[in-house]
Amino acid sequence: MDDLNLMQRIAVWTLPVLFAITVHEVAHGWVARRLGDPTAYMLGRLTLNPVKHIDPIGTLLVPGLLLMMDDFIFGWAKPVPVAWENLRNPKRDMAIVALAGPVANLLMAILWALVMKAGLVFGGQLDLLARPLVYMGAAGIAINVMLMVLNLLPLPPLDGGRVVAGLLPDPFAHAYNRIEPYGFFILLGLLISGALAYIMTPFVNIAQMGLYSMIGL
Repeated sequence: MDDLNLMQRIAVWTLPVLFAITVHEVAHGWVARRLGDPTAYMLGRLTLNPVKHIDPIGTLLVPGLLLMMDDFIFGWAKPVPVAWENLRNPKRDMAIVALAGPVANLLMAILWALVMKAGLVFGGQLDLLARPLVYMGAAGIAINVMLMVLNLLPLPPLDGGRVVAGLLPDPFAHAYNRIEPYGFFILLGLLISGALAYIMTPFVNIAQMGLYSMIGL
């Protein structure tokens, strides 16, 4: 996408970013409701309306700044509330609820790959339609793969941290969860130092290559 100017990049990335973070959060709430906790539903968060999920910093400011710097793009939405005590099997079910977000991002990445494939098929015939589909499909793959990999990092309060806590014996899980108040600052330090990109890049590349291979690229 190096041939696009800033406004074109914003136009290409806006829809994939909004869908990526919105569906990620809705997936958490939907699975939580299925497992016994209706909190997200009662608060009106089981909706694809992005306004209900937008976090001014994580949804708008951070992705916007990264886009202007031509850096790798990621962001976050307002977390969907989950009352663990309502879940039928709280420890196991919290891990399942956490895993729902990254799984949703994987499914969306596959859908965006199909969008990109459609653009490539129409290329040369309906170029005005095909080029936006290709660019937006590539952006959709990128943001969803990045969110999936980021959230699977085993750092509370990321989804991967909650999955690890659900797998550990109770005494170890309690000790592990004590990291959570410091998790955001650890993540911020990894981002600023460049270590986050170093950790994520191999996994992001593998996932993207798999998706591109799926559509014949």
